[in-house]
Amino acid sequence: MPPTPMTDALRARGEFNPAWDAIAAADPHWLETFLAMGLRPRLSGVLDAKTWELIAIAVDASCTHLYAPGVRRHIRKALEVGASPEEIIAVLEGVAVLGIHSCALGFPILAEEMSARANAECNETKGVAP
Repeated sequence: MPPTPMTDALRARGEFNPAWDAIAAADPHWLETFLAMGLRPRLSGVLDAKTWELIAIAVDASCTHLYAPGVRRHIRKALEVGASPEEIIAVLEGVAVLGIHSCALGFPILAEEMSARANAECNETKGVAP
């Protein structure tokens, strides 16, 4: 088995996602490469710990991810490294905007379909073939 320092470090800190256990068993080298890429911004020192945790909250709470264990872990860590509840709320409110695209996409389509339906009913009433 190849060395897995990233995986081992995450496990030791209690930050390893148990959903990755199957990947770790099947292809530890691939997981190590993935973790090295994914954690590079955090480990580079460019972002402070609080900023990193706020970003992680946004990712895990986003409508495309909705990973509750990660949201809980990163909120806990964000509070530990000095984030205020208000900052965390602002992140959650900001990421909620991602879901507005459902309305931005769906409402115009609904309007088009309702218009087409109204036109079809009007034509049907007039005896015009579709």
